[in-house]
Amino acid sequence: MDCSKYKRVMLKLSGEALAGENGYGIDFQVAKNIAKEIKKIVDMGVQVGAVVGGGNIWRGRNGADMDMLATCINAMALQDSLENLGVNTRVQTAIEMREVAEPFIRRRAMRHLEKNRVVIFAAGTGNPYFSTDTTAALRAAEIEAEVILLAKKVDGVYDKDPHKYNDAKKYKKLNYIEVLDKGLQVMDSTATTLCMDNDIPILVFGLDNPQNIVKAVLGEEIGTLVSKG
Repeated sequence: MDCSKYKRVMLKLSGEALAGENGYGIDFQVAKNIAKEIKKIVDMGVQVGAVVGGGNIWRGRNGADMDMLATCINAMALQDSLENLGVNTRVQTAIEMREVAEPFIRRRAMRHLEKNRVVIFAAGTGNPYFSTDTTAALRAAEIEAEVILLAKKVDGVYDKDPHKYNDAKKYKKLNYIEVLDKGLQVMDSTATTLCMDNDIPILVFGLDNPQNIVKAVLGEEIGTLVSKG
């Protein structure tokens, strides 16, 4: 069996990751492929918490409540994909919707993780003006995750947009202060500061290859590592 570097991780997926090539909505084949990789790390004995953004459904539109609802839709789509593969999963939400998900209770989330259930945290923090990046950082601190695995459309952190500039430089390692001072778009500043205060490393990597999730857990050198340095 492969030896994982981490015992408990927080996986942060953008909502756009679930949209695939469509750019909008949910591509269930993409969700299935991501679920397969999550299953692999669960089978290694890694405890997995996850946060999924809502940008594939509600990006750029007004209405914080709808954005929180979009994250719930994505969370339940990921849950369905995982459970179809036989992975025990729970969705916990920051706003109550007991008929479809559990309310977030830290002790209950910890117990689920100890029983090797994937816990997907939805509806953000339950408050407007806080992003799902901040949700991932907050929940990671609460469940005592060892790392945030930040899966994005780009394969790491660059000094400028690599889609616009051919000479964009990719960073291999950064510390939190560098991220904040340089205004690098890793996570929003609130999330980055929260990770810094709680000493939670952030590993940023591309989800163009879903197998990168497994590589990240195995400790392979991919993406960009943000830590205290």
